[in-house]
Amino acid sequence: MMKSHAVRMRLAPIALISLAASWGLAFVIMKDSIERQSVNSFLFTRFAFAVLFLIAFRPTVFQKITKDLFLKAFAAGILLGAGYILQTEGLARTGAAITGFVTGLYVVATPLISALILKKKISLFTWGCVGLATIGLALLSLRGWSMGFGEFLVLLCAIAFGAHIVALGQWSAGRDVYAMTTVQLFAVTVLTGAFAFAEGYQAPPDYGVWAVVIFTAIVCTSLGFIVQTWAQAHIDPTKVAVILTLEVVFAALFAITIGRESMTIQVALGGIILLTAMYLIVVKEPQSD
Repeated sequence: MMKSHAVRMRLAPIALISLAASWGLAFVIMKDSIERQSVNSFLFTRFAFAVLFLIAFRPTVFQKITKDLFLKAFAAGILLGAGYILQTEGLARTGAAITGFVTGLYVVATPLISALILKKKISLFTWGCVGLATIGLALLSLRGWSMGFGEFLVLLCAIAFGAHIVALGQWSAGRDVYAMTTVQLFAVTVLTGAFAFAEGYQAPPDYGVWAVVIFTAIVCTSLGFIVQTWAQAHIDPTKVAVILTLEVVFAALFAITIGRESMTIQVALGGIILLTAMYLIVVKEPQSD
């Protein structure tokens, strides 16, 4: 049993790095689609399709959804959905680079919420890794700075994402991963659907957008949040937050290799610092009892 747990502890960071890579790729391929379909309509279609996929793949999932699981997973999903909506509304009012950096501050929000709400002690080593990751995020994302309402909304988004990571850390252990994921994504579908239909829902306009919807729904959403929910049953929420910031590194990497963006010394340095923070917190962090 102890050996099985040790294997999961080693596999969980690898699974999260793969998830960060898929999210980084999605960030690049979604850009064109969101220009041809409203963001909230895209998000609703993506999450609705993800829920339908999960149910179609395993119809027996309903048998695993207890009242306790539904309430906790739905609450976690509301936090996740709130994060996406706040991020979207903030992005409409500020630049993409600033949005990327401020969203990444969930790496700071996660240990703060753990310390304030759960009274969890965060080691100085962990805080150091969090600080290092924040510097890496800033170098990767920032091209100047201005503070306004858009930035404030994205800061609330970072808090919502941090709270979602903490909630999963508390609630995922001992509960069915597939059922937890399905209910979470259902909650996000409800929230994004409310916004999408309030502003006038637009279906994907062509096969290209549908292809991106299906890819992000299945790989980045259905499979992605199964991976995150499972991994969070085995590793600390703050460690999860630091690993997931690699999404920004992968987004930059794919933007350079697939897109037409150029590599700068600042971007390269930011990526190296973020990778260093991830390595330290995953491999070198002193183990507590």
